[in-house]
Amino acid sequence: PSKDSDDAKQFYKVLGLTVLWTVINVTCHYWFGFILALLLNRKVPGTRFYRILLMLPWAVPVYVSAFSWRWLFNSQYGFFNVVLQKLGQSPIPWLSDSLWTFAAVTITNVWLGIPFMMISLLAGMQAIPKDLYEAAEIDGCSRWQQVRYVTLPMLRPVSLTVILLGAIWTFNMFNVIWLVQGGGTAVEILATYAFRLFRDYHDYAGAATYGTLIFLLLLGFSLLYLKLLHREEDLY
Repeated sequence: PSKDSDDAKQFYKVLGLTVLWTVINVTCHYWFGFILALLLNRKVPGTRFYRILLMLPWAVPVYVSAFSWRWLFNSQYGFFNVVLQKLGQSPIPWLSDSLWTFAAVTITNVWLGIPFMMISLLAGMQAIPKDLYEAAEIDGCSRWQQVRYVTLPMLRPVSLTVILLGAIWTFNMFNVIWLVQGGGTAVEILATYAFRLFRDYHDYAGAATYGTLIFLLLLGFSLLYLKLLHREEDLY
């Protein structure tokens, strides 16, 4: 096979993994953030403390969090494998097997991204008029029905915005993938592969091409996303 054919296969492989990485992370970010925002939106004792505690992953610098999770996933003395061994289970090759490495970097990035979604959705929930919930309660709606027919529709503008921002950030999430696996190649997205071309192979033209492709893909996705949003708004 020619070099161009190999380059094309590598590009589609990395692109596919980047899309998968983005979809899984943004989905987890949104729904975990939504659930936590629902819990914090209720008037329960200690809400301020829990809010501060849940914001810690966002407050800590990314590289500190990435190195901490890398230690937790260490195959020999990492926390998770130590617990598994004490339970009589075999250790997991977190950072040496491609599937487990993908799971490790995904867990790390989900942990880092939930606070942004949570606080954004919580702000949106607190802006929803209480009259709507009172009317729904009078009509006999359960709490789940209130969430489904009041909270989710009223959160739609906020949700669509944070999902777009989350997708852009996650698509370009270089730090987590590079630092958690120590610069390894088990998990490679477009951003890390472009950097590897530049640093390891001195393929400056290839790195620049990947950088341009990343920009064009995100630009195209954003324009299409916004166009679909405006179309749905026109229907309403």
